[in-house]
Amino acid sequence: MPIEKFLAGISRFQKDVYPKHQDLFEKLAMGQRPEALFITCADSRIDPCLLTQTKPGELFICRVIGNVVPPYPDAVGGVSATIEYAVGVLRVPEVIVCGHTDCGVMRGALHPEALEAYPNVTAWLRYAQVEHREAEPSAEFLLALTEDNVVAQLKNLRSHPTVMARLEQGDLALHGWVYHIGPGTVTAYDEASQNFATTAPM
Repeated sequence: MPIEKFLAGISRFQKDVYPKHQDLFEKLAMGQRPEALFITCADSRIDPCLLTQTKPGELFICRVIGNVVPPYPDAVGGVSATIEYAVGVLRVPEVIVCGHTDCGVMRGALHPEALEAYPNVTAWLRYAQVEHREAEPSAEFLLALTEDNVVAQLKNLRSHPTVMARLEQGDLALHGWVYHIGPGTVTAYDEASQNFATTAPM
């Protein structure tokens, strides 16, 4: 059973991983100062810390299907509260909205009738803001849709009062990414060119 696999993983963590990083965990037990709010999809294929090679305590993570950020105050709830806490209380300097290829939400937004039995999912999909539809979408069309969705969520993010205030103060930066699962690459949105480009190796 999967739960037995997970419990075995906890045992390995306690036996093999924790001792190697005990100082870090003891320090984290006293509080957190994350370096970024990372908003991404709940898709099981995405691991933000693995992707960014970050340690516990470095990312404040918000996961929700479609990496959706409802515009304020349209859907005050868990996502809005997470943004408010990360930006207003923890004062993270960076916010990253990360979409991904082969996103089921993008496919669902194209064919909402297939999800009529799931009213909460259907209601949530309206925030994906799909304006154009194709019966048999190509990979290129789905990628463009994913990119447009990331840009739309960045716009929604700016409507949140805490984000707006920090942007006016000039001490908050917003970033839009798309994670390409197959090749393991990330493209980043450039506001000047309004295009996504592969991130350069550091």
